[in-house]
Amino acid sequence: MSSAAAPPILRSLVTGTPPYRAAQSEIREAARILFPRMAARPHLLDVFGNAQIESRALARPLEWYLQPRGFGEKNAVFIEEARALITRLGAEALDRAGLRPTDVDAVVVVNTSGLSTPSLDAWLIDALGLNRHAARLPVWGLGCAGGAAGLARAADLVRAGFRRVLYVAVELCSLTLVRGDESKSNFVGTALFADGAAALVVTAPDVPGPPPLLSLHGAYSTLIENSEDIMGWDVVDDGLKVRFSRDIPALVRGMMRGNVAEALAAHGWTQQEIGTFVVHPGGVKVLGAYEEALGLPAGALDSSRTVLREHGNMSSATVLFVLEQALMAATRGRTLLSAMGPGFSAEHVLIEI
Repeated sequence: MSSAAAPPILRSLVTGTPPYRAAQSEIREAARILFPRMAARPHLLDVFGNAQIESRALARPLEWYLQPRGFGEKNAVFIEEARALITRLGAEALDRAGLRPTDVDAVVVVNTSGLSTPSLDAWLIDALGLNRHAARLPVWGLGCAGGAAGLARAADLVRAGFRRVLYVAVELCSLTLVRGDESKSNFVGTALFADGAAALVVTAPDVPGPPPLLSLHGAYSTLIENSEDIMGWDVVDDGLKVRFSRDIPALVRGMMRGNVAEALAAHGWTQQEIGTFVVHPGGVKVLGAYEEALGLPAGALDSSRTVLREHGNMSSATVLFVLEQALMAATRGRTLLSAMGPGFSAEHVLIEI
């Protein structure tokens, strides 16, 4: 429930991607080579156009993905590129927030597309010279819902007394491509998945610094029972194999109106007060289902569609790119940030810009 104390605030938000990029048309042609049997069915190739994505950032040049790669090799690339991204973005987020690295009281790192032990937060503390006594919260396995959940946990840490929190979400979903897996889920993932990261600084409101970007008023989590088959990874010899259900849009359409109402009511808000919806763009059908469930007007999720078109689905980091779009648009007022992910789960964060 909401606290009477002044809410945590967001001081900075920085996004970024790996150095390589490919047009959707180029990835579509690569899919012909990777999945010849699937590509021989013309209607399946339509998924690349239907995804409404123009281009995507990749951890490696597109031709790298055309060769067989084992889990070990792909995960080594994940560690290398994820470390580079979070170091660059984390340093910029701290600079924008007016904080020294040693000021950081807690570090939250969210990811689902690769494995690292020690966890990435340990690397970040060393690379940036953060406070070595900072609380560490690595969060793995929440998938697309992780961006929202990580923001909620960063705010929770501030409420618990950790006054300056660095939060990073990093995903290199392109590395989960399983060459030769001609399942429909893997094919759809090839048409959607991309790479990116975001770094944010969340502080107590009385911490000196630049004007706040927004305040964080609360969060709401939902896990649907017996739904683990809806979305997730299967671990195979070649890496993390995506699991998608075609029922996701129908599930969103059926549950989201009531779920959003519950999330808002838990904090004394109503949908009529929400001026902006910051929604993870899992795909165009998912966005359409969200709009339909909530009865949103045309254009309400334009920022989500812009991020999907320009970046694809970067799992947890994507909704933070959408939040950046809302901030750039000089949006004001009560806002709901929403993302759905494996579990099947929904995460909502109530914010005021």
